[in-house]
Amino acid sequence: MMRAIWNGAVSFGLVNVPVRLYAATTNHDIRFHQVHERDGGRIRQKRTCSVCGEEVQYSEIAKGYETDDGQLIMLDDDDLATLPVASGHEIDVVQFVPSDQIDALLLDKSYYLEPESKAVKPYALLREALRETDRMAVVKVALRQRETLALLRVRDEAIVLQTMLWPDEVREPEFETLRTEVDLRPQEMQMASSLVESLSGDFESDQFEDDYRQAVADLIEYKREHGGGRPTPEAAPADEGDDMTDLLTALRRSVEAAGGKAPAEEPAAASSSTETDEAPAEEKPKRSRSRTKKTAEKSEEKAEEAAAEETPKKSTARRSSKKKSEDGDEDAAPAKGRRTKTA
Repeated sequence: MMRAIWNGAVSFGLVNVPVRLYAATTNHDIRFHQVHERDGGRIRQKRTCSVCGEEVQYSEIAKGYETDDGQLIMLDDDDLATLPVASGHEIDVVQFVPSDQIDALLLDKSYYLEPESKAVKPYALLREALRETDRMAVVKVALRQRETLALLRVRDEAIVLQTMLWPDEVREPEFETLRTEVDLRPQEMQMASSLVESLSGDFESDQFEDDYRQAVADLIEYKREHGGGRPTPEAAPADEGDDMTDLLTALRRSVEAAGGKAPAEEPAAASSSTETDEAPAEEKPKRSRSRTKKTAEKSEEKAEEAAAEETPKKSTARRSSKKKSEDGDEDAAPAKGRRTKTA
């Protein structure tokens, strides 16, 4: 059962809403005691003085502040009583601001506000006004005798008081590496956007759980049931090493692992991502045609040489045939004449 830790009233304008304050969160971490390893005895902390070594009672302890130069300034209860202590029980609305102007880094602890039975209507009125205008109320409130800055925001049907850090408590990220100019290629941005889309979804907090805390609870239960020892740990997955050739490849594989569809890589991106000595694909047919032309020229040259070699042979053959023909005519003529004479 939730227990109220503070009573007060929300004040905006002339309207007061009496409320009770409850812690909105709780810590479920498994806590351990410090014990003596040999016999399990609890270890008790004693307050001892670093100067005299004696144990000091709580009533003898004062508050001390050490300055930058090492000087110790002590403050007792009378000194603290002179400070302006915030002890009011009013949540004073200072300003209503757009929700998107609140830096989440400023948010600290969360508390639920429950209205008193007589203040249900003004409570609902404030809640719906914040919801309809999509605004949060910046307030000042005194908790544990200190005034703090806080927000009023809506969560379901409840108004949440969210304490805030003071602006000077937020550190600036002064990192030299953030000043480095980074050249992001369009293909990398497109692939990163695809990865974001593949892992997108509505946030449901109940689908997440603390695996480490559960593992500690399982280990404690195992040792309780088995009187000590520990279960055999699961084999760690084999380390395949870092085989990511570049950022674009890593993004593509991440999109595929998330079940998404990686965008098609443009030809320009493919040629620029890896530098090779090969020419673009469209030049290869030109080279093939060039080689074909050279081959044809060589074939023609060989044909001409062959034709040149054949020409003398044919000429010689024609001359031989002509000579034989002439010789045959000479031999044939006398024979013809002899046949005439004989007749």
